[in-house]
Amino acid sequence: MPSRPSLWTWSKVVRRIALAADVPRFSTHTTRHLCLTDLARMGWELHTIATFAGHRHTDSTLRYIHLSGRDLADKLGRGMDHIHAWRIAMLTGMDAATPGTPR
Repeated sequence: MPSRPSLWTWSKVVRRIALAADVPRFSTHTTRHLCLTDLARMGWELHTIATFAGHRHTDSTLRYIHLSGRDLADKLGRGMDHIHAWRIAMLTGMDAATPGTPR
């Protein structure tokens, strides 16, 4: 059975490929940032992402998550839609959880 390359060797291989592709800021750590950012985009809670990443503190996790302005605007929009539906439900006496259902 062939042996696996060490993490050090793997990092050097990825570094060499990144430089050859003229992407000098890419590293094995870049994929960690991408993974944790994708989990945040999917709606995972910060504490869950921190646990998944093996971080003791969420401050560490926040350094890995890179949401774009569009991501943040979409999240804000969904939150505002929820608040608007709740307000309408309160004003009309309907159940916000099930639209069209009287409370």
